[in-house]
Amino acid sequence: MTDRPDDTDGGSIPERIEREDYTRSADDVERQRSIFDLSTRTRLLPNAADLARRQTIMRSAKWMLPLLALILLGSIAAWPAVERAVIMHTGTMAQMNHVRVKSGSMLNPTYRGLDEHGHPYMITADEARQVSSERIDLTNAAADTLMDNGNWLYVTANEGVYIQHAQMLDLTHAVTLYRNDGTLMLTPTADIDMRHNIIVTDSWIHGEGPVGVMDVQGGMLDIHGGIMMFRGPGRMILNAAERSN
Repeated sequence: MTDRPDDTDGGSIPERIEREDYTRSADDVERQRSIFDLSTRTRLLPNAADLARRQTIMRSAKWMLPLLALILLGSIAAWPAVERAVIMHTGTMAQMNHVRVKSGSMLNPTYRGLDEHGHPYMITADEARQVSSERIDLTNAAADTLMDNGNWLYVTANEGVYIQHAQMLDLTHAVTLYRNDGTLMLTPTADIDMRHNIIVTDSWIHGEGPVGVMDVQGGMLDIHGGIMMFRGPGRMILNAAERSN
């Protein structure tokens, strides 16, 4: 068995190898230890300006927090009213989507007014075209008005002309007059004075109702007074109940 060769030269101890980047002086070691030593740290006391700023923040918080709470409670209480307003606004916008204005024309217009007796009336159409400052041409026009006794009258036509200032409505082509007592009249043309509630036509009239059936050459209807006047020649066929009376 052979002995291991001795790595040392002549039995001397080899020199210790040290990294230069790990070498620290005693001053560096002491300084680094003082950094990590919590007992050597000192707490900085706030000065007068810092204390004043903190007091201002605390006083503001005492007012701001209750104010924010009141605003939150108020918004919760007012939310139902806000929701109703939003729903109404949405409904209004949905209706406005049906009304379009382009080149002086308007779809689905509505004109409202009062007659000389304070009764409301309403004029509608599928389309309206502003011809001048006063004249409006209507397509598929309709007029709805109330009478003194609470009854109502509804008139429709394929075409119409509405004079706003004079409150005159001229209807042509398939004019149909319907009253809620069951009276129905058909005529090619009719002029309606919306202010005085008078309907006049020089064209033939075919009428049907509770009284009977009639055909005349023209006539006038006073809506307010409940008076009908016709001119001949014409014919009228009374119902059996009317003949017995």
